[in-house]
Amino acid sequence: MRLELGKRVRCTDGELGELTDIVVDPVKKRVTHLVVKSHHGGGDSHLVPIELAEPAEKGTELLLTCQLDEARGLPHAEEFAYLRLGEMPEGDSDWDVGVTTPLALPYYESAGLDGYTPLLGQDVGMVYDRIPKGEVEVRRSSSVITSDRKYVGDVDGFLVDDEDQITHFVLERGHLWGRREVTVPIGAVAKVESDTVTVNLTTDEIGALPAHKVHRWPLVGGD
Repeated sequence: MRLELGKRVRCTDGELGELTDIVVDPVKKRVTHLVVKSHHGGGDSHLVPIELAEPAEKGTELLLTCQLDEARGLPHAEEFAYLRLGEMPEGDSDWDVGVTTPLALPYYESAGLDGYTPLLGQDVGMVYDRIPKGEVEVRRSSSVITSDRKYVGDVDGFLVDDEDQITHFVLERGHLWGRREVTVPIGAVAKVESDTVTVNLTTDEIGALPAHKVHRWPLVGGD
């Protein structure tokens, strides 16, 4: 099954939303949950167990084997907090913090000839996801880093087998009109962290892998 980030997600009785993130057990390299942003209720994000997902007949969709009401009753992933500059949200005994997105950049004050420094004590709004303890979260903009510490592109999705074990991840490289997709075997992955995948390949070795051009068109409408 291909878990492509940005793919439309449908329940048995209608469309739920969009696959925005994937939650992974970094030790077993197994997908455990999907984060689906709903088209209902102000765009809530729900934490969906991978066991509910299966490929749909349409290649542009992912099917959940539950009804919309059940999916909307699943735990919310997204949280919001005001934090002091430099602080990060903290997990608890049941949850860890996944990907984080600052909503406001800090204001700066003049520091004379040295330039500008951030105002001390300033609060910054941040959106973050709650994920199960010990797991990590990957989104479409998550970076792929090589063994020689170079950024080579972003994660676009994962391929999983019938046991939800990751067999490959999909790397998207290049610029807007020259995007290319590279399918990387999971054996080439050194580690998976929230928002970052590190491979045990060099930049040249990544460049030598087969790639094909991406033609990405926006999804319009519902059906």
